[in-house]
Amino acid sequence: MKEKGLTLPAKGDPNRIVPPTGITALLTVFVAGAMAYLCVFALALLFSTDRLADRWADELARTATVRISAPPEQIPAQTAAALTILEQTPGVADARALSDDEQRVLLTPWFGPDLPVETLPLPRLIEIIETPDGFDAEGLRLRLRAEVPGAVLDDHTRWRRPLIEAAERLRFLGWLSVALIGGSLAAMVTLAASAALSANARVISVLRLIGARDSYVARAFTRRFTLRTLAGAGVGTIAGMVSVALLPASDTPGAFLSGLGFAGGEWLAPLLIPLVAGAVAFGATRLAAMRRLRETR
Repeated sequence: MKEKGLTLPAKGDPNRIVPPTGITALLTVFVAGAMAYLCVFALALLFSTDRLADRWADELARTATVRISAPPEQIPAQTAAALTILEQTPGVADARALSDDEQRVLLTPWFGPDLPVETLPLPRLIEIIETPDGFDAEGLRLRLRAEVPGAVLDDHTRWRRPLIEAAERLRFLGWLSVALIGGSLAAMVTLAASAALSANARVISVLRLIGARDSYVARAFTRRFTLRTLAGAGVGTIAGMVSVALLPASDTPGAFLSGLGFAGGEWLAPLLIPLVAGAVAFGATRLAAMRRLRETR
């Protein structure tokens, strides 16, 4: 059946109502792919932040440091006195003074490998390994202050708290990014579906004349735009996973963004992106189609 140059699709083939090509089709596929690509990186940031925060927290949670700052001739005696106190302190599993070579390694990133540590008036560092129960930091700090004037205890609390706060903020920003990506995708699909419905308004009116229901028309648009979104999101997800896999590994010296990516079972998480994108497109298109059809009755 034709009306003014338009071919009316058979009632049994609702998918032909939606044009298979055109700007709406291209925009839907492109936006779905781009949003899926960005979502992969948002998830990579989330997982990487969690791993980094956990690793740093574990490394700092069971360790502490005593810094001996005194005239060079007094450092050996005060170091020995501090070690004696630490050996007598409940909750301290091990304590040892770092050698000049170990302190040079710690200072190399800032001063280079040729730093003459042995000739500089640097404080002596004592590394403390705690037991699972830990020790009384305040009590140990007071005893060191009384018996070893140049000793300063750092239980890494000031490092752990900002780390936890930064991890929580990054995690929030990551989930916010995922939510914004999903909302942008839903908005774009809604606009594309509305444009396609407007472009086919005359065909839809003819379908209504021959008895087609709104659910029949909405189903055609919903199915077509859901499939387009699935296809675009699938391509974008694969591209994003490949890009993440090509990022420098965490053990690459001097690599920028090293450690950003997925590990183990985390690689399965991005595979859910096309399914979620399809569900978002299904809901957005269905709502847009039914609302548009009600407005044009």
